[in-house]
Amino acid sequence: MTEAILYVAGVLVIAVGIVVSIGLHEVGHLVPAKLFGVRVTQYMIGFGRTVFSRRRGETEYGFKAIPLGGYISMVGMFPPAKQGRKARLLQARPPATVGEAVEEALEPASAGRTATTSLFGTLVQDARDSSAESIPEGEDHRAFYRLAVWKRVVIMLGGPSVNLVLGILFTAILLMGFGVLTPTTTVASISQCIVPATQTRTTCTADDVAAPAAGTALRPGDRITAIDGTAVTTWDDVTAIIRRSAGVELELTVAAKAGGTERITVTPATNTIAVTNAAGAVQKDPDGTTRTQTVGFIGIGPTETLQQQPVTAVVPAVWNNVTTVAGVIVNLPSRLVAVAQAAFGSGERDPNGPISVVGVGRVAGEIAANDQITLTSKVASLIGILGSLNIALFVFNLIPLLPLDGGHVIGALWEGLRRRIAKLFGRRDPGPVDTAKLMPLTFAVSILLGGMSLLLIYADLVHPIQIF
Repeated sequence: MTEAILYVAGVLVIAVGIVVSIGLHEVGHLVPAKLFGVRVTQYMIGFGRTVFSRRRGETEYGFKAIPLGGYISMVGMFPPAKQGRKARLLQARPPATVGEAVEEALEPASAGRTATTSLFGTLVQDARDSSAESIPEGEDHRAFYRLAVWKRVVIMLGGPSVNLVLGILFTAILLMGFGVLTPTTTVASISQCIVPATQTRTTCTADDVAAPAAGTALRPGDRITAIDGTAVTTWDDVTAIIRRSAGVELELTVAAKAGGTERITVTPATNTIAVTNAAGAVQKDPDGTTRTQTVGFIGIGPTETLQQQPVTAVVPAVWNNVTTVAGVIVNLPSRLVAVAQAAFGSGERDPNGPISVVGVGRVAGEIAANDQITLTSKVASLIGILGSLNIALFVFNLIPLLPLDGGHVIGALWEGLRRRIAKLFGRRDPGPVDTAKLMPLTFAVSILLGGMSLLLIYADLVHPIQIF
């Protein structure tokens, strides 16, 4: 019963954290939009049917039934269509004859009123119409598209920036307040045999070769202080010497758990292990097989302790998280194929691959319910998850595609570039960029994002990532 309660508590902590992160993301858009005078009609957390709302001034604030996102509604997101050449000529002169007047009256005077039967054309025109209808009479000057380019960029970057700040904050709390699990030179375990990395079993068989450390006086709790007279202060110092010393006899100076100092002789054997990156993730070849290397091995594992980090460690940790998320996004197509193979076949889930909010909730629940983890480590893990989630929201929303924030930023920057070039060459101001023309692409991206979310949620339900 206690385990179930802890599991639910872990899920709820992450669920509330996600909702708050999304809410603050939208606040990052809302505040600068109001400061710049844009009329904001809605601030909503979630999608679907409205569960609760309250109007304050001109803005309706509320929650919707599906808390998997959020949005603010700003009037005039898209500019009206540019007038065609004939429409501009009409404004310059009256019709010469009655027949000409009838002909011109029957012919569309601007692209904004052009009828179309194509799906893409309908999407574009509907976007323009909806944008125009959202602007109350006399408040055209408060439309989003009329803002200066830099103001639009500030508004659209406001949301991701909030997530970045939250990611830095959670990372700082984790590193400086709790610390990072760091391997020490104190021995935690001693292997009885050598099991190559190409095998997944964790038990020894009669055919396995005994691990070199198993036949020595080394015991769990002993602390290695030097190897062949060279002082070692970190686990990396210990492994670096052992890995390059296959077949070479080494003398370990050990501060025994029982007291006193001992010198233990051991000869590292040759073993095949998996290659890992700086974050400890197992590296794989293009064909999916685990990349391996041959090193010296004596068969000992380190004790890990939480060690608080200096403030200078925060930014590098955040940057490492950003690059990791960016790498996942760049390789998203192949990653999703692997997820589909795991969900519908016999493939394995990559613990460093994409995951849905359902999967994140399951991971949080498993961490909270695990009785082998201390309360301090559980809290630290949940804070780390919230930090990683906000970094992921930051990076994902910067993808330069509509309807994501990065798409709006690119549209504004492109408009600014066009206007600057026109001014440089003495040309007429080209006016706002007609981002409504991108609605077909926006529609396609939305469908792809929806499909990706459904796939990840299904995979996290039927074949979740295993962390224990």
